[in-house]
Amino acid sequence: MIKTKIIAIVAAAGLLGGCDNMTTGQKGALTGAALGTGIGMVAGGSFGEVVGAGLIGGAVGYLGGSAISNNK
Repeated sequence: MIKTKIIAIVAAAGLLGGCDNMTTGQKGALTGAALGTGIGMVAGGSFGEVVGAGLIGGAVGYLGGSAISNNK
């Protein structure tokens, strides 16, 4: 269980390392999708639940990133 969490965190960090020329909304979407998918996997959900969690996380991350970008 801990090994899965560590792999998910390392994968998210690796993906975020390539975010140099992305907007704040795009960075938020990527982070939210990675976190949602990781949480779904750790919780032991089925494939559909994991994909759904990733999609919802991505949408929420995009909205949060866009809101932050608009308040600068």
